[in-house]
Amino acid sequence: MTPALANFAKPLPLSAAADRAGLEFSGLLRQHQAMVFSIALRFLRDRSAAEDLAQEVFLQLHHTLDSLASAEHVTFWLRRVTSHRCLDAVRRKRPETVPLEDSPEPAAPARERDGMLEARLWQAIGSLPAAPRMIVVLHYQEELTAEEIAQTLTMPAATVRSHLRRSLLLLREKLTRMTESKLKQESTGGSQ
Repeated sequence: MTPALANFAKPLPLSAAADRAGLEFSGLLRQHQAMVFSIALRFLRDRSAAEDLAQEVFLQLHHTLDSLASAEHVTFWLRRVTSHRCLDAVRRKRPETVPLEDSPEPAAPARERDGMLEARLWQAIGSLPAAPRMIVVLHYQEELTAEEIAQTLTMPAATVRSHLRRSLLLLREKLTRMTESKLKQESTGGSQ
């Protein structure tokens, strides 16, 4: 649990509707904080901004919890609000460029991966425009379908698929250039 979210983990009184649905705020916080923080961190590429955004999202969840009908609705609502807040944050302020190598990974199960390739990939994803970047993050990190992303971002599913297709072509092109440049540097002994 991030320090900024630790204060929210205390049991809080719930409305009768939320209580009937079994939606205890502290349980929801523990269950969804990694997802919310991870989406915000991958999108904003700034740990403190991601923590602040996650805190704002969970504060908003606390205020609107009685209007949410089920655990599935909470998950959908959290993804939607987090996505929109990330997009709003980019619109308000141009984010500072922080290399992904310098930002720690959110708590998640460790898998065997090529760290250098993954860093290049997230660097390339970070260079995408805001809407396509959020679509890529939601599709590949959160494993949402185009239809689920369309609902989350309130845009047509065809637009989501189009953004995904264009983004993948652009990412392939960028990664190819980055890899070719790296190989060229290595073959010339790093001098260029």
